Amino acid sequence: MNEGNRESFGSRLGFILVSAGCAIGIGNVWKFPYMAGQNGGGIFVLFYLLFLAIMGIPVMTMELAIGRKSGLTMVKAYKKLEKPGQKWHVHGWICLAGSYILMMYYTTVSGWMLDYFYKFATGQFTTDEKPIEVSAVFDGLMNNPLEMGIFTVLTVLIGFGILSLGVRNGLEKVNKFMMIGLLILLAVLTTKSFRLDNAMEGLKFYLLPDLGRAKTVGLAKIISSAMSQAFFTLSIGMGSIEVFGSYMGKENRLTGESITIAVLDTVVAIMSGLIIFPACFSFGVEPSQGPSLIFATIPEIFVNMPMGRLWGTLFFMLMTFASFSTVTAVFENIVISVVDIFNIKRGTSVAINCAFLLVASLPCVLGFNVLKNLVFFGGRNVLDFEDFLVSNLILPSGALVILLFCVTRFGWGFDNYIDEVNIGSGIKMPAFLKHFYRIVLPVLILIILLQGLFSK
Repeated sequence: MNEGNRESFGSRLGFILVSAGCAIGIGNVWKFPYMAGQNGGGIFVLFYLLFLAIMGIPVMTMELAIGRKSGLTMVKAYKKLEKPGQKWHVHGWICLAGSYILMMYYTTVSGWMLDYFYKFATGQFTTDEKPIEVSAVFDGLMNNPLEMGIFTVLTVLIGFGILSLGVRNGLEKVNKFMMIGLLILLAVLTTKSFRLDNAMEGLKFYLLPDLGRAKTVGLAKIISSAMSQAFFTLSIGMGSIEVFGSYMGKENRLTGESITIAVLDTVVAIMSGLIIFPACFSFGVEPSQGPSLIFATIPEIFVNMPMGRLWGTLFFMLMTFASFSTVTAVFENIVISVVDIFNIKRGTSVAINCAFLLVASLPCVLGFNVLKNLVFFGGRNVLDFEDFLVSNLILPSGALVILLFCVTRFGWGFDNYIDEVNIGSGIKMPAFLKHFYRIVLPVLILIILLQGLFSK
């Protein structure tokens, strides 16, 4: 047990899969493929892998180090590790607020995945053996607050229901099942996609860097997009990964654990593209369509292929598992943070937070229909505004704060950080990276922050 007599994971595999599940989400199976499609395919993937190695993994080791050293969630972890009189712990409150805001809209999007899974499984994408207009299905969902609300409420209730069973019997067991199921579904759907006509053209677009396409899109745009996606894919900067560090033992060095999590996250993202791009090229679908690719384009492919109902059901089961792995992980961060801060029982925290998020997620649901005229700066609706706060402000600024806390003398300090990272067996973090972490990495994160703040 860690400080605070909190429950811990039953195995290292449980820790890896739950932590990977936090990082793996809709961003992997939805955003990564359409970002690759919009940014030239293979060249984007190449830069994505580069930035994942030099940015994502280092900051992940820092979150895990803060969690493991303190055995606490962000607010109390900062208080334990900061020097007397310092105020780093204020950032812990911002992290907790960010987790709430994220779940206020992520549960809605997760509900969309659950809704589409239900529709394919029950045959609602066909009428009298004929496909229906797919775009009309999504428009109908957006304009129906009751339908969208039902699936959002189901998402919240299922998520907190899992957590009510505890860390080992709930979060760990269910996420093991979902992650293993997700990887199996990826393998099945990838095999199916490889067998489609013209699949090889899709694979070439996706995996082979093409300088001609890069010039057309713009190399600077590709690099900035890859940098942002590599940074956001691991869910770092908001304490969601830190909480799992607080459950860890000292047997393994954190560099190796972070690499393992990042590899799992990347495998899911890459394999999602292996499913989508061969299908796009086989059915004459433009791969650069953007966010509509999953809800308007991919279902169109399924309803027009043999056994499409089966393949569509499996695909959106995959999407549901991916989204729920993030939902349960961030819910755990919220629940245990409230336990730590207010010293209440876990069951009480589960009940309070479940009730709160059932209400707090409604504005996002209603923002597409009843409150569709409610817009924020930049013409953003409720979901876009909440996503802007988290993705463009809280995550990158949070990662910058965590980085500075871990590598400067004004915070915990590089020596303390490197000592904690290198406890145990496995890959050692080299101390010569100190100046890279202090000088180069803050500049890269600052670029992402400024890019996000001034985006349209």
